[in-house]
Amino acid sequence: MHIAPEKISSKTDKYLIKDIIAKSLDLQILSLEEVSRLMSIDDERLWGDVFDASRRVKEKVYGKRIVLFAPLYLSNECVNNCLYCGFRIGNSTAKRKTLSTDEAVSEASLLSKKGYKRLLLVTSENPKFAGIDYLESVIKAIYDKTDIRILHINTQPMSVEDFKRLKASGVGVYQCFQETYNISAYKKLHPSGPKADYNWRLNAMDRAIEAGFEDIGMGVLLGLYDWRWDIGALIVHSHRLIKKYGFGPHTVSVPRLQPAEGSGLTRSKHTVSDTDFKKIVAIYRLALPYVGIVISTREPAGLRDDLLSLGVSQISAGSKTSPLGYIAEGSLGEDTDTAQFEIADNRSIDEIIGKIAESGLLPSLCTACYREGRTGESFRHLSEGEAMKNFCEQNALLTLKEYIEDYAPADIKPLLIKRLEEEVGKNGSGILEKLKLIEQGKRDVHI
Repeated sequence: MHIAPEKISSKTDKYLIKDIIAKSLDLQILSLEEVSRLMSIDDERLWGDVFDASRRVKEKVYGKRIVLFAPLYLSNECVNNCLYCGFRIGNSTAKRKTLSTDEAVSEASLLSKKGYKRLLLVTSENPKFAGIDYLESVIKAIYDKTDIRILHINTQPMSVEDFKRLKASGVGVYQCFQETYNISAYKKLHPSGPKADYNWRLNAMDRAIEAGFEDIGMGVLLGLYDWRWDIGALIVHSHRLIKKYGFGPHTVSVPRLQPAEGSGLTRSKHTVSDTDFKKIVAIYRLALPYVGIVISTREPAGLRDDLLSLGVSQISAGSKTSPLGYIAEGSLGEDTDTAQFEIADNRSIDEIIGKIAESGLLPSLCTACYREGRTGESFRHLSEGEAMKNFCEQNALLTLKEYIEDYAPADIKPLLIKRLEEEVGKNGSGILEKLKLIEQGKRDVHI
């Protein structure tokens, strides 16, 4: 029997929320109605229960590990006019740049030498400068000439044929955000360029899956429209993909609107507060328990630290959001080209790894699942069956050991060694043999 929310007493509502939380703790995907009930909670004590459940669900699926990565921006030469973005074609003062293959390799090599082993390639939409031929060339060169082990990509929607080429190049996750699911708001915010075609973007995930991608990354840009609408729509989109293909998003990102140099959007009436931002992360975690939830350096350090214990499972570190940003940082001290948006957390990978360890969590530089076939429906079932946690925690320990041996600065090495030893004791004797292999010089040890 359906009970209209407005007719539910506070006592009944409390019991309904408890039932929804219990369903999430059983790692079951929530219905849209259940998600709507979470969104409508106005009792802060119940939100405390939701936040606690979010943490517990994340640990049941992934354990204590937090995966780190860095974005690598390839191009800011864009043909779209997205009003909120510094890359938009209407930004007449923008300093434009598309990396050559050699420059992309140099950026990736620099990041690899800091300890990163997974990168997210990001490019604006411009078929002339950053089409599929260019992407294939860059991806091949990075794999051939650096120690990067997996590349994910955030780029424009493609045809099935081009998606097949992208998949064959060795990309792990294909990531594309709808930005907002509200058609009216979408049209106002994307007045020109290929991205103005709402349906072409909406159906990108179907074409990517048809082309062979089993790991896809989704998201909305929080602040473009009412967050409750957009979160609900993304979850409905995920439900449709799961029903059709057996899996939905591998990751859900939570980017929040930030200032961008040369943007055409001066303010938004849909600003998302820090309090609501935390609620959004928790709702995603409970609604889609198996997915990775990704938070970027758009958010300030303190808030990102808080979210590590509220369901986030992946975090970027030391990010630059302009082409050649990492090399420019080392040589000039500032970015030379226009960035996509302003960064709020400027901490290095070393600082963030130290913070994760200090918080009792487990920093991870793992890249194993994409290369071991734990993707798509298999990944979802392993996660929902609580089997993924074992893979995640052991691989986190192995990558942390490698980081300690090769990259960790002296000031955080004792903390990381202590954290490693604490967790090794919980993982049985089998992990010790693999750790010894790393001490002896073997790399990329994983399960």
